Amino acid sequence: MVGVGVFGRNHARVYKELEQQGEAVRLLGVVDPDVSRADAVAREFGCKAFGSVQQMLTTHSEVQAASVAAPTGQHLSIARELMQGGVDVLIEKPLAATLAEAEELVALAARHKRTAQVGHLERFNPAVRATVPLLTQPMFFEVHRLSVFTPRSLDVDVVLDLMIHDLDIVLTFAKSPVKEVRAVGLPILSGKVDIANVRLELESGCIANFTASRVSTERVRKLRFFQPRQYISLDYGRQEVLVFTVGQDGAPQGNPSANPQIGVTKPPVASEEPLHAELKSFLRAIREQSPPVVPLEDGRRALALALEIVGAIREHGQKVNLTGLQKTKQ
Repeated sequence: MVGVGVFGRNHARVYKELEQQGEAVRLLGVVDPDVSRADAVAREFGCKAFGSVQQMLTTHSEVQAASVAAPTGQHLSIARELMQGGVDVLIEKPLAATLAEAEELVALAARHKRTAQVGHLERFNPAVRATVPLLTQPMFFEVHRLSVFTPRSLDVDVVLDLMIHDLDIVLTFAKSPVKEVRAVGLPILSGKVDIANVRLELESGCIANFTASRVSTERVRKLRFFQPRQYISLDYGRQEVLVFTVGQDGAPQGNPSANPQIGVTKPPVASEEPLHAELKSFLRAIREQSPPVVPLEDGRRALALALEIVGAIREHGQKVNLTGLQKTKQ
C-alpha cells in the first residue's frame, strides 16, 4: 500500500481483512514518506513500514501488487517505479494530474504488461451494479454529490475530487461521447473550485446535469435518470435503487404508486463495502490475467472530461468577471 493517508489506510485495512477472510493475498507493507504515519499503520495491520517505494522493492522482491493512494501529482512517478519493478497497480482517482501523465501511465502498463486498474470506487457500489442490467436508453441524468468540508484532497478542484466519480458512471451508463460542456464553479473555502454545476450534452442526445460540493452542510450522493417509460433513482450511500415504470405490458411487477399507471420496484441489492469489491476485483484480474473492470483507459476518459470541465469553469469565471477563480490556475 503506497500512501497511507485517510483513504490509503482504508486500502490497507481492507487488504488485511481480505487476508483474514481467507482471500489469497497477504499485506506485506505500507509505504509513506511520513515514516511515523507509515509505522503507525504498519503496527495497526501487522505489516512492515517503508519510507519509499525503492526501499520496499529492494527489501521485498516478492511484492506482486500495490495500491497507490498518494497525492495525484505523484501517481505517475510512483506507478512508473512499481510497474518497472514488475508490480501490478491499482491507482486511485483521479488517475493523474494531467492528460499527458494519464496517457503515459496507459503506455507504461502496456509496455511492461502489467495489470493496471484505476480506483473509480462507485463502479463497485452494489447499487450501481444492480442498476446496470436495467439500462436501456438513458436520456436525462440528474446527479448530486455533496460533502461537508474536510482538508482532504484540496490539491484538486471538486470536479476532480468528487464529481469525477459521477462523470465516470454517466459515461459508462450512457455509452456516448460528449458533445458539449457548460459549467460554473466557485472557490469557497480553498484555493480551488469547491462547488460546481455542470451540464453535458452527449452525442446520443442525452443530457446530464451534475452538482458537486465539498462545502455542504449535508452529505448527499444520488444519481437519477430517465429512459423510455422509466425513471430510476440510485442512492450511493444507502445502496438502494428505485425503479418507476410507466404502463403495465412488459413492466416489472411491483408496488403501485399513487398513479396506478406507474409501477414501483426495488431491485435486490447485495450489500457490500465498495472498497472490498474493488480490491477483490483487482486481485482477481491479477490472478486470472484478465482485463480489470476499470482499466486505465477509463480513468483517462474520466480525467479528460473532468479537465475539460475545469477549463470551462475557468472560462465562465473570466467571462463574468468572478474574482478568485484565477486561483484555479494554481
